[in-house]
Amino acid sequence: MADSFKASSEFGFLLCPLTHQIFEDPVLAEDGQTYEREGIVHHIQKNGTSPLTQQLLSVDQLRPNSIIKKIVNEFRSKHYYFKLDTHIKKKSRRALFQAHGKTVWEAEWIGKDGPSICLMKINGIKALKEASFYEKMTRHPNIVKTYGIVDEPANITSHSITLLQEYASEGNLFELLQDQPSMPNEHVLSEIFVQISDAMVFLAHNQVVHGDLACRNVLVFRYDANEPKHNLVKLTDFGLSRGSSMYAPLGTASTTTLTIVPIRYAAPEILRNSNNKNSYTEKSDVFSMGVLMWEAYSKGEMPWSNIENDNEVCQKVMNGERLKQPSKCTDRM
Repeated sequence: MADSFKASSEFGFLLCPLTHQIFEDPVLAEDGQTYEREGIVHHIQKNGTSPLTQQLLSVDQLRPNSIIKKIVNEFRSKHYYFKLDTHIKKKSRRALFQAHGKTVWEAEWIGKDGPSICLMKINGIKALKEASFYEKMTRHPNIVKTYGIVDEPANITSHSITLLQEYASEGNLFELLQDQPSMPNEHVLSEIFVQISDAMVFLAHNQVVHGDLACRNVLVFRYDANEPKHNLVKLTDFGLSRGSSMYAPLGTASTTTLTIVPIRYAAPEILRNSNNKNSYTEKSDVFSMGVLMWEAYSKGEMPWSNIENDNEVCQKVMNGERLKQPSKCTDRM
């Protein structure tokens, strides 16, 4: 564990100073700094100067930083474990979020600088003993990164797992939409939808079904109401759905993230046979993606908000009724 922490505590040089994300394609610029290629190219094209020194920079002079790339690859080839109150600590005992067997706390490094982090603890599931699945899935730029598993000395719950993840300071998409004075520009929403779709394609390629696509499970890392490309969102909770073969309910008596069907977002085949794991497919995720887009165009309004009873919603969807086109949504979209 000590060796793992040594690598993890040196996150600083693995993070792009411009995007604040772990490097994917690091390049060395004329100012002597290493940046993520896509981020610095966009910055140079817009400003022409270094974001750190104001020195004139040229895209043509960017060179791959093979040393940093090698270190990043080595870092990602290992499984990392962290100990609570030794390597990291909770910023507050009060949770940021708690519902249906999942609790999230904001956290911070002990004695070292690093990226913003949070702890996510999930109860009532058969947890894996290593974080390799999460690390593999979270290499996508639009999926929340998981840095490893956290060992809690006081944790006596055998069926639980605590993950160390990157923290989204802007909160989730539902919260952001609710806080805006008006609905975001359609071009901004389109960019957000493309990023979510890219993440979902990656999950589908890896035979992972999300099972709970909704604005609350899209975290916002950057928001710009005027420049679509400046926005950055990432998908979360992708490995915690019942559609994933990684987890299985411990029993129907307990209420967990796995035993709750997101009725107002669920495809009709799921509503007809929610106990059948095979009902959860990439097709049912596509249906939920449509509901997510409706939710975004409705500024975070709950789907079927005019109907109080979930059973009535089930019947309508199973009978072929669909959400109406939001007033702000163009015919093209």
